[in-house]
Amino acid sequence: MLAGRQPDNHEEEGGMSGSFIRVLIGVVAALAVIVLGLASVGALDPTVDPDTFLIAGSNQFALIVAIALLVGFVAYALVEYLQTRRLDSITRQFDTRTIVLIPIAIAINIVLGQTVGTALKMPVYMDSIGTILVGVLAGPIPGALTGLLANLIWTFVLSGTPFGSPYAWPFAIVAAEIGLLAGIFGYYGFFRSRPNTPTVPLVLGAAVAIGVLASLAYFGILPAYLKGALIGSDLATVEPFFIAIAVIIGIAVVLTAILLVVYLFLRRDLGVAYIVVGGAICGVVSALISAPISAVVFGGVTGSGTDILVASFQQAGADLQTAVLQQGLISDPIDKTLTYIVVFALLGTLSRRFTARFPQGERAVGTAEG
Repeated sequence: MLAGRQPDNHEEEGGMSGSFIRVLIGVVAALAVIVLGLASVGALDPTVDPDTFLIAGSNQFALIVAIALLVGFVAYALVEYLQTRRLDSITRQFDTRTIVLIPIAIAINIVLGQTVGTALKMPVYMDSIGTILVGVLAGPIPGALTGLLANLIWTFVLSGTPFGSPYAWPFAIVAAEIGLLAGIFGYYGFFRSRPNTPTVPLVLGAAVAIGVLASLAYFGILPAYLKGALIGSDLATVEPFFIAIAVIIGIAVVLTAILLVVYLFLRRDLGVAYIVVGGAICGVVSALISAPISAVVFGGVTGSGTDILVASFQQAGADLQTAVLQQGLISDPIDKTLTYIVVFALLGTLSRRFTARFPQGERAVGTAEG
């Protein structure tokens, strides 16, 4: 009997603390390769190819990112093997259902992203629903792979078609991060429904979620608008259109907080608060990673509805780097929170038997406790 329990020792050694260590090492290794790679090639040639709409330095950048992700993955796998003498956390995430779901998720990402962000010019993206769904159900690695492949296919495979986007490829690493975080949040049960929650936990959950929204508003909106050009003598230099955008953003944040509280207490489901917090965290991380990419590679103009926010912040007096970051700190948390809510609702419509068949499905829907 004791001999039969030996595999559990490996599982304990490679538990969530071990997982965190190897993920951290993988991320650090990938970021180090990107920094060293960009430093070695110098400034990327910003000349735009009129046929593909890609900058001349795109191939160099894509190669650096590809090498970085490969190095990060190898580092992760090496650390896991040293910890457990196995690669179970990788192999068990890629069952037949996951392999079938990934291309479907990629198609969902591209169709929705092209429609919402590019065609309708809305200041959100909605291009990571498939990525997050795979991450939650299958795990961090399939989620990251889905996001990475979706953005690369979006640019390099679909180039010249109505669904192609020359702006997607540099953000492949951001898409991978989104899938990675979705897998981690899924493991920790952020996407579980928590019905019939008592009043006290509901109040605490609402307070935390509203605090997150308030922090985003304070650090993302106030520095550029209320603390800067829109207060005092500089107000006259700002066009009314951009002042209206600032007011609309503020109203949207307030309405979101009100609707969140109403929904929490009507449904009495604390899971919604978890979703808001998880989406906000994912959005902030995505903004911090994507802002320098957007500013350096595209000059802050990515052909989506978020470009108007960048212009708004610049009109309010921010420089390009700051404007892109502040746009990201507004658009990304809102976008990821909305996307998390969509995935949360979608998971609620699926049968427990179906979701439990995915590698991480039981943890995601709550049939297995973490």
